[in-house]
Amino acid sequence: MEWQRLEYFHKLAKIQHMTHAAEMLSISQPALSRSIAGLEEEIGVPLFDRQGRSIVLNRYGHMFLLRVERILKEMNEGLEEIKQLIDPEEGEVSLGFLHTLGTSSVPNIIRAFHEQFPKITFQFTQNHTHTQLKQLLTGDLDLCLLASMVEESSIEWTELWRDELYVIVQTNHPLANRESITLKEIADESFISMKKGYALRKTTDEIFQEAGVTPNISFEGDEVATIAGFVAAGLGFSILPDGGEINSNKIAKLRVKEVTCERIIGMAVVKNRYLSPAAKQFQHFVLNYFLHQ
Repeated sequence: MEWQRLEYFHKLAKIQHMTHAAEMLSISQPALSRSIAGLEEEIGVPLFDRQGRSIVLNRYGHMFLLRVERILKEMNEGLEEIKQLIDPEEGEVSLGFLHTLGTSSVPNIIRAFHEQFPKITFQFTQNHTHTQLKQLLTGDLDLCLLASMVEESSIEWTELWRDELYVIVQTNHPLANRESITLKEIADESFISMKKGYALRKTTDEIFQEAGVTPNISFEGDEVATIAGFVAAGLGFSILPDGGEINSNKIAKLRVKEVTCERIIGMAVVKNRYLSPAAKQFQHFVLNYFLHQ
């Protein structure tokens, strides 16, 4: 069933005058007659009673009109929603980011962006890198801010900034008063790690490998906050970015001396996928934001 036929039927049902309806639709009267006849043939019943030159909506026509009005209403509302979403000044951006970026990095970016584009709204999703990548590929997210763990050929990842990672220990740990240490100094102690598959786990594995140290992994977790809690309880040490999870009253952070200890954060999008004007505005803003940092 053609969408145009439904629109023609709706107009004729309201006007109930073939010539006037054709004029309002900017088509010829014969073209409108053929369209309505084709619709009636497709449905299997007449929708109008024709009496000479007059045309009157019949019982079947009234029943069908109720449904068509609902369809047109839903369609128009859907088009309006999409129009608002893709409006470069008033659209919506679906953004994913790591939990650890939610305390300062992302709020700072959004605040600066909102000063220039106050009417653009956001749908935020906080999740781990590998989960975000799945959501990005399925189209649930427009863009992601995540660690450098992108291996999908269909995803374009651009580095934005680097976060220093620190060895964290309980405040009463013998090394807690030091400003920096080597990983070899603490290598024999229990290490509390992210589970395999997480970007931070991949990064810490590479750091230990570069330092020539095999960590003594005692616990593996899913959340940075959980790992920090285990450290605060004196169950071992970990390597984490600075953030709200690190309670300075319970945890001391130490710089690592002999190797580069950092994670790289970037922005990921799906290559060649349509991005709404609002999402493009945000993408360009973020790239320029860190270009001038």
